[in-house]
Amino acid sequence: MSDVARPPGALTRMALTVAPHWRRVLAPAAGCLGLALLFSGGFTGLAFLVVGSTLGMLGVLIGVLVLHYRVRQGHVTAAIATLVGRDTVPSFLTDEIGRITYRNAAAANRYRDGDDNTLAGAIGDHFAAPGQVIARLRHRADAQGSAAEDVATAYGVLRLSVTRADPGGHIWRLDEHASASAEDIEMPMMRLSRTDSIVAMNLAMERLIGGRVKTLDRVVTDLPLRKGQMHTLDTAKGQVSAHIVTMVEPGGLRQAYVWPGESPDTAMTHADALPVPVLKLSANGRILMANRRARALLALPEEEEFDFAATVEGLGRPVEEWLRDVSEGRGGNQAEVVRATRPQKDVYLQVALGRMVDGGTASLLAVLIDATELKTLEAQFVQSQKMQAVGQLAGGVAHDFNNLLTAISGHCDLLLLRHEPDDSEYGDLVQINQNANRAAALVGQLLAFSRKQNMQPELLDLRDTLGDLTHLLNRLVGEKIQLDWTNDPDLPQIRADKRQLEQVLMNLVVNARDAMQDGGRVRIATRAVRLSDVLARDRAKVPPGDYVVVTVEDEGCGIPADRIAKIFEPFYSTKRTGEGTGLGLSMAYGIVKQSGGFIFADSVLGQGTVFTMYFPAHRGIGPTTADQRAAPARPAARPNGGVVLLVEDEAPVRAFASRALRLRGHTVLEADSAEEALKKLEDRELQVDVFVTDVIMPGMDGPTWVQQALQVRPDTRVVFVSGYSEDSISHNRAKIPNSVFLPKPFSLAQLTETVQEQIG
Repeated sequence: MSDVARPPGALTRMALTVAPHWRRVLAPAAGCLGLALLFSGGFTGLAFLVVGSTLGMLGVLIGVLVLHYRVRQGHVTAAIATLVGRDTVPSFLTDEIGRITYRNAAAANRYRDGDDNTLAGAIGDHFAAPGQVIARLRHRADAQGSAAEDVATAYGVLRLSVTRADPGGHIWRLDEHASASAEDIEMPMMRLSRTDSIVAMNLAMERLIGGRVKTLDRVVTDLPLRKGQMHTLDTAKGQVSAHIVTMVEPGGLRQAYVWPGESPDTAMTHADALPVPVLKLSANGRILMANRRARALLALPEEEEFDFAATVEGLGRPVEEWLRDVSEGRGGNQAEVVRATRPQKDVYLQVALGRMVDGGTASLLAVLIDATELKTLEAQFVQSQKMQAVGQLAGGVAHDFNNLLTAISGHCDLLLLRHEPDDSEYGDLVQINQNANRAAALVGQLLAFSRKQNMQPELLDLRDTLGDLTHLLNRLVGEKIQLDWTNDPDLPQIRADKRQLEQVLMNLVVNARDAMQDGGRVRIATRAVRLSDVLARDRAKVPPGDYVVVTVEDEGCGIPADRIAKIFEPFYSTKRTGEGTGLGLSMAYGIVKQSGGFIFADSVLGQGTVFTMYFPAHRGIGPTTADQRAAPARPAARPNGGVVLLVEDEAPVRAFASRALRLRGHTVLEADSAEEALKKLEDRELQVDVFVTDVIMPGMDGPTWVQQALQVRPDTRVVFVSGYSEDSISHNRAKIPNSVFLPKPFSLAQLTETVQEQIG
């Protein structure tokens, strides 16, 4: 196929141009040679000999080039014939001017031979102006290599595509992708243009009207078409009354289905031939007729009668009221989405109602569209929006709680400084401090779900991580449950926070233990996986690449199918009240997602549950985050302390931090906002060693005001504190030299040590 990729050279194109005249070139050449023989004794004979030889050589060269081109074109045609010969889509090969040089079997069976043997002649009966369409596509293919266009034809929608096939040709494919063949529909049917011209009609329609006509007014005597009204048709047996239902095709044509007002058996036959689910309802909602597709969609037995209101729900108001409004001509004709009640699975329907009047009696025609996939996508979108809103709420609540816990634990530390272990109040203060730390861990789970927890990612080998956890996990599951480990020997590293990843694994194992009250087996396995295509699962899409997959499988009671989609939501738990907070799996979800991974759950009720986690693989050894963020070595701290500007909008936190720093010998200047801090710094004689500032504050935030202050005081060191994660300010902190991050809640010792290190 290498020949197909090379266009003919300039010399070959010139040869093709002059080839029809090459005999005219050789004739003078032969004459010149004869004259040369006649005048062979002199200069004139020599002249004729030179001219004749040159013209002869040129003619022979042109002949060789033309012969080479035709042989080469024959090879290309044979190669293309081998390629598309067995294709079920009609395909043609044409030369530069559009003449057909090859057609496959599908094209020979589908399209007739034109009088001029051109592609336009072969397909000219199928759509208007084929020459213009072909010329337009051929021009685009010559410029771009290929082109395609959808064309509305009398038989549906035709995808016409062309590819340049050098030397000197094009490959054409004609893919008809109409939804149904008109000849396969037993119901009378026409295809109409926008101007009511009849583009095509099936055999049933031809039999009804006694032949083919070109305009709709030759068939329908009372135009224009009116939705839901009876029309009078001129047929081979005289005038008949019928309903005409139209549907718009992608190419702009309309399909018009004729429903003659005949006997019930004939009407049922025509209804079953419709390519869409259709119901005929009485004014009070009784199903008078349901075609085959509608019965299958609603799961209706053929021998039973039903009210439409008993087969659907979820409208938001009584279905009978909706039907009555439409039958009496009130309200709009917009479609409504309902849920079918009889199928065993969720089936959502978009129902469009039309009012019909037959013999003075009003009835309803209902067209059903399966909207299950659309509603599923809508539910997934709503779920993702809900998870995002809950995550934002959890992050905000956690930030406020961290401020409260910082004040509680900080003032508790101040009290502990004034009490000895043998004091009666000392034990109470220790209890307060410990419970504050437990509350901080709970808040950390909220932040994990919202993906704003503080992480210290590093490159990990999961085989080592799981090995370190073995003893602890065995103690967690007890004696009745056996832990099995399976590790891939060629397992790449992942990048994650080791402490938090261990927390995820412990949580999953504890859940597996609780699901197996009578004992069983928990299997933990790791393996390396390469995804060549996108993995679409639940509401996530895992991109192609190398991953480390971790599975935690149990043999427990399983999770019901209607609950498994909610298990990662915060405060949702399948355990009994008092046995769980509902934050464990949401925390695991947040940690895995913040590590760049994916987590999925599969469960069979009564058989067990499998949690599968995908982590991006990291081949080779690289620096960890801790290494990259390690602070440079500092000189020893000044013994007499330094001057600290403390900027914190929460008064209890500011009061604790101020007292703690003063106890360590520092001079503390307080400000409750960034604006007040900048105002204090307007005094150029004021010397400040360290800025200790909250990140999120009303008005100007921490990084912004610090950047302004450092323009005048470039050597001042900075300590950022926040209830959010360090990643939330990392892009701004990277621009600020000599800065460190201290997450809330922090203890008295953590605060003073951090400030002391910065005052080197």
